[in-house]
Amino acid sequence: MSDSTEFYRSVLGLDVVMDLGWIATLAGSTPTVQLSAISRDETAPVAPDVSIEVDDVDAAHDAAMQRGVEIVHPLTNEPWGVRRFFMRDPDGHVINVLAHR
Repeated sequence: MSDSTEFYRSVLGLDVVMDLGWIATLAGSTPTVQLSAISRDETAPVAPDVSIEVDDVDAAHDAAMQRGVEIVHPLTNEPWGVRRFFMRDPDGHVINVLAHR
């Protein structure tokens, strides 16, 4: 299991649903598809590379903090109805972790 796969499994509670060694697919308990294209972020100092919606953003934030993950943007209630934070993954990508309020 790669560092990134283990990172997303342990921080976000995702399950490995396929692992071919060179590619791994992780999914949550309620898989849905949603795509957002972003050119800049309205309230954060950096635009994230990817956004991941989770059931419990507070638990994900707590898990990230316990692992010593770099938090790029603090846990915030945004005016457009999401609660989110940004973290940096093991490969250096900025990840927007969010839940709808």
